[in-house]
Amino acid sequence: MSRATARPRAPASRLGRAVVHRAGALKRALYRTGRPTAPMRCWNRLDARLYALCGLVPRRAAVLEVPGRHSGQVHRVPVAIADLDGDEYLVSMLGPGANWVGNVEATGARATLRRRGRSVRVRLEPVPVAERAPILRRYLAVARGARPHLAVSPEAPLTEFARIAANHPTFRVQDR
Repeated sequence: MSRATARPRAPASRLGRAVVHRAGALKRALYRTGRPTAPMRCWNRLDARLYALCGLVPRRAAVLEVPGRHSGQVHRVPVAIADLDGDEYLVSMLGPGANWVGNVEATGARATLRRRGRSVRVRLEPVPVAERAPILRRYLAVARGARPHLAVSPEAPLTEFARIAANHPTFRVQDR
């Protein structure tokens, strides 16, 4: 089984499942309005700095930089990049109302990705809903922190991912 199709392991013990459940509940509470609360915004800013500057972060972690659609100021959001069949994707775990999604759409899909100290200007091409299911499955495998926000288990069949696909904007990362 290739890395892109490998399924993540479930917690082995009852204690492990309880910890995962509690962590998911905390994560949902920190995004209870569909947007990050003040403590989570602080945490995201710290993550964004760390992901952009340091080589000691997960390989699929990056910072999305996109001008705000109202202010024009650059907003930085930590993101996980899902890789599947040689392409890279960004997924909105918070759905279509996430600020970065609106900003990307307002800028004509142009943004910058910062990874391990390097910046790359990219174009984010929207993925049609019908093609999102395998990407969402891969996203849950690489972005464990997103699991509480997608109402599907990482081991669920693709039909379950297809059911939630319309709720999670997905973008293919392309060089400009």
